[in-house]
Amino acid sequence: MSENAADVRKLLVVEDDPGLQAQLKWAYDGYEVLIAGDHDGAMGILRVEEPAVVTLDLGLPPDPDGTREGFRVLKAILEAKPDTKVIVVSGHGERTSALAAIANGAWDFYQKPIDIEELGLIVRRAFHVRELEVENARLAEQGASDNRVLGAMITGAPEMLKVARTIERVANLDVSVMLLGASGTGKELLARGLHEASGRRDGAFVAINCAAIPENLLESELFGHEKGAFTGAVKTTEGKIELAHGGTLFLDEVGDIPLPLQVKLLRFLQERTIERIGGRKAIAVDTRIVCATHRNLDAMIAEQSFRDDLYYRLAEMVVKIPSLAERPGDAVLLARHFLHQYAPAMNPAVRGFAPDALQAIDEGGWQGNVRELENRVKRAVIMADGKLVTPGDLDLAGRSDGEGEGGEDYLNLRSAREAADRVAIRRAMTQSDGNISLAAKLLGISRPTLYDLLKQYRMHA
Repeated sequence: MSENAADVRKLLVVEDDPGLQAQLKWAYDGYEVLIAGDHDGAMGILRVEEPAVVTLDLGLPPDPDGTREGFRVLKAILEAKPDTKVIVVSGHGERTSALAAIANGAWDFYQKPIDIEELGLIVRRAFHVRELEVENARLAEQGASDNRVLGAMITGAPEMLKVARTIERVANLDVSVMLLGASGTGKELLARGLHEASGRRDGAFVAINCAAIPENLLESELFGHEKGAFTGAVKTTEGKIELAHGGTLFLDEVGDIPLPLQVKLLRFLQERTIERIGGRKAIAVDTRIVCATHRNLDAMIAEQSFRDDLYYRLAEMVVKIPSLAERPGDAVLLARHFLHQYAPAMNPAVRGFAPDALQAIDEGGWQGNVRELENRVKRAVIMADGKLVTPGDLDLAGRSDGEGEGGEDYLNLRSAREAADRVAIRRAMTQSDGNISLAAKLLGISRPTLYDLLKQYRMHA
């Protein structure tokens, strides 16, 4: 991507009226305003300066052959720089022409007479969108490495960084670790990260979902069996515990292990030996156990459906994993990661998220956590018709779990600007790790202005 921070602050005004040129030149505080009066002037500036946003008067004098100059300029701009946000300005009674310009690729339109404040809102909104697109492209190029912990976990939330630090601290201690969290929060990813951070990284990482295997087969899966131990046992087979010798065994949904098998697992944890089904020889196994569950083991112990002595063996270190809704900013980070993971193969035209889509993602409840988010982004990439994924593509249209932020009519300029401001501020605060000065620099505003916006929108610094 050739654009940099300066490019995304440049505005080209294509207007042939000298009076309006002078008026618009100084109307947009904070932007570098460039002026052109015709096709050649506009294209010359576009080639050299690469402005992010263009306001284009559709009423430019026609060519001698009768061609509408405004439409000719629009076509030339979009052919040369298709990512440019072009706002067409139409005269009174030219609404049909403005809609035709939208159909031909213009980003928005404004009808004269010009009110500088109203047109300014549309311009600022266009800049917000372009900045988001540029940032999406930058992240696509550099990947999410800046937000990775434990090798593969993508997060910028303090709550999840605390979990990662805890796991890193216990990785080289030979203790059993229990991960507690809702389904889809990344328990297996954290278990794998613990293994990779430990001295056992050269050994095998073996995972088994105890809830996915029928009760009558689970013992064989864990402990293995000898040839002829039961009907169908045509050869001696090592179990998962034995396969993980020298490495790590991850027991997912450990709360679903039946009571009789809990006794045998407890014996292994105490003696560090196993016996295969049908075998008589004790086999010494050096395997570290990491387990996880979304179930309430305290309640199961009270109901005597889970052994308390096994719990204390498995839970030498307990790590509680926050839900995605409790990890501010992570939903957007993860959504970008999944989009750039799936778009190249499934829909290469998709390049990022629309601002209102980012807002919907940020404010979503995500009851299914990261798994739900991944599936929804994957479907949206497949279904998206344009370059930017919309709330409709995500099936999040009209959905908002934030307080005082949902339900706005985005055709209303004030609501549209506030929504775009909130998205941009959240992104800047996430990227700057809460540093107000750096966030203000990313947003292209002063620190006092950012403080005012945070206060105005009741957002936390």
